[in-house]
Amino acid sequence: MQMHVQTPLHDEVPIHEHGDRADTPGARMRQEAQAVLEPLWQGVLSPDRLAAGDGATCELPALYESVREARRFTRTTLQRWDLSTLCESMELVASELVTNALRYAVPVGTPGAPVRLSLVRWTYRVVCAVRDPSAAGPVPKDPDFVAETGRGLHLVESFSEHWGWHPLAGAGKVVWALFMAPGPR
Repeated sequence: MQMHVQTPLHDEVPIHEHGDRADTPGARMRQEAQAVLEPLWQGVLSPDRLAAGDGATCELPALYESVREARRFTRTTLQRWDLSTLCESMELVASELVTNALRYAVPVGTPGAPVRLSLVRWTYRVVCAVRDPSAAGPVPKDPDFVAETGRGLHLVESFSEHWGWHPLAGAGKVVWALFMAPGPR
C-alpha cells in the first residue's frame, strides 16, 4: 500500500514523503533518507556548496526546452561520477520533476531561471532535487494511462527508491527523489 506521509524533519517544518510504511525495508529506507536529506535543508543545495563537493546544480529557465537540458545535465553528471548505471532512471525522474515544476509551479516564459536541478551524492545514495518558487506540494493524480499527462509522479515513485518534497523558508519548495548507487567495484 503506497501512501503520503508527513514526517517531522524539524519541529516546525514537515518533510513530505511517499513510500510503503508497513515493510521493514521501507521504514529503514525512510530513516536513511531522512539522515541523507537532512543536509538539503541545511543549505547543501546552495550553488557555492555544490560546486565544492559531490554535488552539481544547474539553473533552468521557464521554457519546456529546459526538460531536455535537465536530462543532458543529469547524464553528464552521472557519467562524470562513474554512475552511468543510474542514467536512464535518473534522467527520467529529473525530466518528470522539472516538467512538473514548469507545468504547475512556474508560468511559462517567466524571466530568469526559476527552477534549479541539483544532484547530490553521498556514499551509496544519490539525490535528484528540483527547487521551484511555488509552496504548493506535488499531488499525485489517479492513474489514467490513456491521458497524455498525470503519470509523472507515478513514474518518479516507480523509478526512485523514495521521493518527497520539502517547503523552503520564505518561498518555494524542493521536490526530491532518492536513488541507491551501486557499491564500489
